[in-house]
Amino acid sequence: MERDVILREVGLRDGLQMVKSIFPTEAKKKWISDAVSAGMPEIEVCSFVPAHVVPQFQDHQEIVEHALAQPDLTVSALIPNAKGAERGFQLGVHKLNFVLSASETHNQKNVKCSTEESLARFDQVMEVQRSNPDYANTAVCGGVSTALGCTMEGEIPPARVMWLIEEYLKRGAAEVAIADTVGYANPAQVKNVFRQAIDRFGKDTTIVAHFHDTRGLGLANALAAYEAGCRAFDASLAGLGGCPFAPMATGNVVMDDLVFMFEAMGVKTGIDLDRLLEIRGLLSENLPDEPLHGMVAKAGQPKGFRPASHAVAAE
Repeated sequence: MERDVILREVGLRDGLQMVKSIFPTEAKKKWISDAVSAGMPEIEVCSFVPAHVVPQFQDHQEIVEHALAQPDLTVSALIPNAKGAERGFQLGVHKLNFVLSASETHNQKNVKCSTEESLARFDQVMEVQRSNPDYANTAVCGGVSTALGCTMEGEIPPARVMWLIEEYLKRGAAEVAIADTVGYANPAQVKNVFRQAIDRFGKDTTIVAHFHDTRGLGLANALAAYEAGCRAFDASLAGLGGCPFAPMATGNVVMDDLVFMFEAMGVKTGIDLDRLLEIRGLLSENLPDEPLHGMVAKAGQPKGFRPASHAVAAE
């Protein structure tokens, strides 16, 4: 299917990692299958962390195997270290996402080490990949968390973000995500940082945008990144997710609203919005105590709305 942007559903990982109640395995499988049927091209399905740390992902093998059986789906997962990466390589995940923080304080709080030590851990992941030719088809990707601001340190210099992207790429990262983990950013700031990143590195790698909607600017920031040349975005159905170091965080950018925004603009996502919205019922059924966000789900689609992807399909 023709697409102008690639959207990645991160709700199954970023959205569920802080949910205390265990989302049933069969419901996760249905979420994945239904999202693929709606046209979702990529899903981050889990994190390879010990079950005692995040019980939500104790079913990771079954989920990954189900996801890999879906047609035309890129399956990605989060890895904390080389041990987690080894598991991802063994299962044949298409992309493994490693994350460190631009904020030194946030990195220490989140993964209990310095940013330099995190880069050394990324080197260890790459060593694991090089150790086995069977692992060569898995893309190892880097993420720069708190790249646009930190609840503990405040502003993050763009030069530090560019340095971290450069370090990732020197070490072999296939793509790099710039993440506004705590919802700190504004559109002008986003446009500046993404233009710098895309101008410097965009010819050789994909720069991915990952925004949170903590202060209501998630969609505006996504648009600013798009205008700066970004064409790959993370989001979460119904805005599930958050960060333990962002008080009152409302979660990730709402996938359904992001799809609507792009399609209304004439930007083809390849995703059927009606079918995507139907999956919210699965979330409300299995997460009755979790707030579900999204204005399109609340207000409905405007009269005469003609999604760009539907227009292409009809031609």
